[in-house]
Amino acid sequence: MPDESEKTALLRIARKTISEGCTRDLPPEPDLQDQPERFCQPAACFVTLHKHGALRGCIGSTVAHRSLLEDVVHNAFASAFRDSRFPPVTESELSEIRIEISLLTPQQRLTVTSEDDLLQTIRPGIDGLLIRNARHSATFLPQVWQQLPDPRQFLQRLKIKAGMAPGEWPDDMECFCYQCVKFAE
Repeated sequence: MPDESEKTALLRIARKTISEGCTRDLPPEPDLQDQPERFCQPAACFVTLHKHGALRGCIGSTVAHRSLLEDVVHNAFASAFRDSRFPPVTESELSEIRIEISLLTPQQRLTVTSEDDLLQTIRPGIDGLLIRNARHSATFLPQVWQQLPDPRQFLQRLKIKAGMAPGEWPDDMECFCYQCVKFAE
């Protein structure tokens, strides 16, 4: 868990990445030299952007596959410029955007065999949820419980996000939960 100064540094790095991205087409390559040890360890994170309280971009990693610093930089850039739900962030709106970083714990596979089984297992307000099968995949961070506090509605919306019908439960469905530590500007 990063301490307060590390959280501040990560948020500053994310903001700098987005600011520079307004004039560059690629994210910067982070220099891991002279960085805190925690920044060099593999980690999975999401970077979420809000503008006037509304979602403005959200991209992340559900599995740790690069250093925390690299994940923050690449996900900050992708949230600002590659989230297909939104136009790219412009320099003129930078001052209106607030950045939130969510560090994910490793995923835990849930041994569930039905929607009702899953609804009994997930913990509202605590667990993020990833669902997938051979053709579809989607995740909701734990923060989404604030907008969708009903577990059945949470799962139905997640299925829709994944491209599944709300009542569908594919034979090859896999479910994973995780928690996160979030911090914001």
